[in-house]
Amino acid sequence: MADLEHFKVKFDPAFTKAYNVRNNRYRYFRWTPRTAFLTIMFVGVVPSIFTAMAYSTDGKWDMRAKRRGDDMREY
Repeated sequence: MADLEHFKVKFDPAFTKAYNVRNNRYRYFRWTPRTAFLTIMFVGVVPSIFTAMAYSTDGKWDMRAKRRGDDMREY
């Protein structure tokens, strides 16, 4: 950081450490059972749940051109 002579506030060591760990996360990453489980959950299971929900409700509701008193269900 250039020209910090006027900056009189001391940096918090905990924030500096957290900043460095976040920037170098790829160096410290290890595949553990926990990280493998979380990766499978967020890459595979969660999107498949949303996909199944989307396909199961596809075409059941029509939100366009409805008037007061009309039923939203189409099935």
